[in-house]
Amino acid sequence: MLNFNYSIPTKIFFGDGQIEVLGNEIKKYGSKVLIVYGKGSIKKTGIYDEVVNILKSNNIKYWELAGVDPNPRITSVREGIKICREEGIDFILPVGGGSSIDCAKVIAAGYYYDGDPWDLLIKKAKVEKALPLGAILTLSATGSEMDAGAVITNMETNQKLSVGHPSMAPKFSILDPTYTFTVPKSQTAAGVADIMSHIFESYFSRIKEAYLQDRMAEALLKTCIKYGKIAIDEPENYEARSNIMWASSLAINGLLSYGKGEDFKWSVHAIEHELSAYYDITHGVGLAILYPNWMRHVLDDENVYKFVEYGVNIWGIDENKSDYVIANEAIDKTREYFNSLGLPSTLKEVGIGKENLEKMAKAAVDHNKGTVGSFKPLTYEDVLNIYMASL
Repeated sequence: MLNFNYSIPTKIFFGDGQIEVLGNEIKKYGSKVLIVYGKGSIKKTGIYDEVVNILKSNNIKYWELAGVDPNPRITSVREGIKICREEGIDFILPVGGGSSIDCAKVIAAGYYYDGDPWDLLIKKAKVEKALPLGAILTLSATGSEMDAGAVITNMETNQKLSVGHPSMAPKFSILDPTYTFTVPKSQTAAGVADIMSHIFESYFSRIKEAYLQDRMAEALLKTCIKYGKIAIDEPENYEARSNIMWASSLAINGLLSYGKGEDFKWSVHAIEHELSAYYDITHGVGLAILYPNWMRHVLDDENVYKFVEYGVNIWGIDENKSDYVIANEAIDKTREYFNSLGLPSTLKEVGIGKENLEKMAKAAVDHNKGTVGSFKPLTYEDVLNIYMASL
């Protein structure tokens, strides 16, 4: 296990009714709030009214940035920064899934940057500090409620890029599983695939000595597999929704990647970001399509042991079978599970053909400084072949 520094500073309020802490928590940091949310589902479910009533009863002034897209746009970030500066906002409160939270994070960071906030994504400028923010989670998927990173899309340039800084981590997050009861089946499925993909990125690493982290990763994967289908079939099953919600946070808050090196690079997320940038598809859907094909592509004599570990410990495959039989069965079971959630298997199913694959493969490699991922570094040809296998 490699050296690491441990810090997960976000305070979590987990469970039914935890929204009651909202007023007191905000007042620790500010009194003028920007509420950031998506297309309006929080108004249909009543969460919006609940939040606004708490703010009013605590004499907290608020403004709104609505309409954040599933792949949050830099245009929304710019609009949010403008509101914050004009109104003297001192706290940002995203209410929704990872898209609203990511948008809020970059608004918070961009507030202190004089130039275009897109500069922070293309690394033309560095994040120095950010406005404080909290989060109210309504969709289990990205884990953005408990980490310091964000992903933003620029549709004008077909780029979907990430940025992170310790100051961008939410000061607190409210995780009430009942707020996810009304999430549609398709979004629940995509969210489970997203969570599993975050776990995969840490689990499939070249560091063999992080035994504890890998066993925790397996526990989280088995949790997703156990409860994903239940949450789809029984949307108001509190046990399923709560286990998935907590798995979402633990999958990407750093816990699983500690001890695996500071230069550890993710693989499939970098490839999928190009799909979202060009075609604006749901992130979890793209990941579900790509992951089994990535697994098949990187499988070789050097890393087959990891797929054996995965097959035996996660899918219960007979360890007496040959290594490659176990590995390929495990990959097959991964695809079968995603299919059981109703997720597509091919790019064609989501309207993606060959027309931009070469551009996307080149962009993925360029954005990652020559190769993608560190489990088995991928060249342009590798990425293109994975895209082609996913058609």
